[in-house]
Amino acid sequence: MYLLILKNFIMDSLISAASVVAAAISVGLAAIGPGIGQGIASGSAVEAIARQPESETAIRGTLLLSLAFMEALTIYGLVVALSLILINLNYKKCS
Repeated sequence: MYLLILKNFIMDSLISAASVVAAAISVGLAAIGPGIGQGIASGSAVEAIARQPESETAIRGTLLLSLAFMEALTIYGLVVALSLILINLNYKKCS
């Protein structure tokens, strides 16, 4: 009986640790890609505006739209991380 309780405790701890690590990795990877992409896109937009100042409004509009899409990818990573942590909490309540 004590062995069964110990086994359940170890598995619960292992699942908790794995879900927290997975959440941290998902947020980290979801932030790296769009962060690099936003830096490259912003640099290219500044360079394009410097070359053709008369097309500033078109370039700026396209830049803001693309930045919004890149930021949405980061938010998806946050949603995945939160769902991993919340599923872990519900798992503990059910067992």
